[in-house]
Amino acid sequence: MSGAGEWAAVLAKVRAVPAGLAAWGALAGIAAAVPVGALLALHQASGPVDLPVLLAYPPVMGALIAIATAPRLRGRVPIASAGLVMGLLGWLVWSLTLDPWLRGERLDWSIVSAAHAYPVLVADLAHGSLTALLVQLLRAIGPLRAGTDAAKDSPATLGRVVIVGSGFAGVSAAKRFERLALRNIPIDVTLVGSSNFLLFTPMLAEVASGALEPAHISAPVRASVAHTRFRNRTVAAVDTDRKLVELAPGAAPAEWVPYDHLVLAVGSVPHFLGLPGVEDFAMTLKDLHDATALRDHVLEQLEQADSVEPDPAERARMLTFVVAGGGFAGAEAVAELFDLVHGVLPFFPGITPDEPRFVLVHSREHILPELSAALGDYAMQRLRARGIEFRLTARVSGATPVEVRLDDGGTIPTRTFVWTAGNRPSPLVRSIGGEHARGGALATDSCFRVTGLEDVWAIGDCARIPDPGGPDTFYPPTAQHALREGAALADNVASVLRGRTPREFRFRTIGVLVALGHRTAAAEIRGHRFSGFAAWMMWRAIYLAKLPGVEKRVRVLLDWVIDLVLPRDIVVTRSESPTRPERVR
Repeated sequence: MSGAGEWAAVLAKVRAVPAGLAAWGALAGIAAAVPVGALLALHQASGPVDLPVLLAYPPVMGALIAIATAPRLRGRVPIASAGLVMGLLGWLVWSLTLDPWLRGERLDWSIVSAAHAYPVLVADLAHGSLTALLVQLLRAIGPLRAGTDAAKDSPATLGRVVIVGSGFAGVSAAKRFERLALRNIPIDVTLVGSSNFLLFTPMLAEVASGALEPAHISAPVRASVAHTRFRNRTVAAVDTDRKLVELAPGAAPAEWVPYDHLVLAVGSVPHFLGLPGVEDFAMTLKDLHDATALRDHVLEQLEQADSVEPDPAERARMLTFVVAGGGFAGAEAVAELFDLVHGVLPFFPGITPDEPRFVLVHSREHILPELSAALGDYAMQRLRARGIEFRLTARVSGATPVEVRLDDGGTIPTRTFVWTAGNRPSPLVRSIGGEHARGGALATDSCFRVTGLEDVWAIGDCARIPDPGGPDTFYPPTAQHALREGAALADNVASVLRGRTPREFRFRTIGVLVALGHRTAAAEIRGHRFSGFAAWMMWRAIYLAKLPGVEKRVRVLLDWVIDLVLPRDIVVTRSESPTRPERVR
């Protein structure tokens, strides 16, 4: 996107903020300023307050606090905390920066200047927290409800939309529908997801290596879209003729949910290509259960290799770790497994550092085809220098509990086989799309409408969305595309419901990043290449910023700090110890 386009997107978001929401926030800011201003004047420690500041600062901060908190947060503690943060930002921006600059003074962010403005800091913090609580009160008693959670209960809706899938694409669409409700575009939205959390998959390999806690990369769906009706259920079937979605029975009985427009964002599942034994004996890395099961399995192999005296062949199998697939998932998985094993080896004195073996099997001559050839070669050199083996131009032809078979006739004895070499859209796609599901994915037009099905839309990994940038090209199944597809789809559905023409989706990939373990990464952003420690820092900074919610960012940051100074945990969390990798289907 060009610079002009980025500014246009920002201005569009600003125009999307309803005037009523900002006005009620300004009123709350003025009301909160009365007691806070009285206490500040009584203290008489900061000198006289300028009249323009007294008149402008409270309503401006109140409007900003209302816009930041009313559509997203619930509960006194989170809202008051957000108000404190806004108050701190107001103090930094105004008292320490703009006010001295407007007075013609030299900018000085020293401790002395901060101490001089300390009474104002206390006042700004109190004002921000009190304003946020007043905004919550206004929302509870009525004025702000018209723009937030009242929208989903309003009978005067334009239509009923059912979103199936609580991943990046589905949650992004639901968030956008909530913002549209703030613009008085009431659409009844139901989000259906088989899990009640949004998983941040780019960090899944670090969960498998024990660097991150599983719960820290997953955000509750209900918190992410607090004003959307959510059903934590599995979809059994879809009747596109009667426009009904059947929710499978479980803790609750079976239920039919009607819709006017159906959005499919069901993602993908591992595809084992029909290879004998692969589905039964390979481990995958698609969700939290996969990551924790892989970590436990690796630790169990180390425990058995260290505590018993197996024959040399069995010991070699226990200490050999094979990953199939040289894309992002495979490269990050083998790098993190290497870090996990070598990070915990001091706890297993019976295993020497040169015994563990790591093998990456890839069907092409170069790994990481998503990157440029130069960065792909760099990544392979870095991994090879650490002791990771590569079996290139080779494909897995089958697997048993004790070996991986290759199409060139070779075998790799192992007890740990990780499959990242193939994905396909959810089986629900084929049951819905039938002949419209090409290659397992739903064919759509450039506005996300499924070809041949009325009022059915598809986004994310389960959709083949044409890329206008080239003939017979489609947008890749990545998180950055899914997030933007979800937002654009919500706008298009709203346009159709209002009798308008939907817009064609256009997006150019911003960049790609891959972590290679041991504080090394490779990245390509807008044609610029980065590698080594700088790329690793960039990887962590970008993905940390994209984590949903401040709480998750803090927890992940703390995990990373702990990982730098303390050894990784070797506790095996599951009670049973299977003799081969366990796979849940």
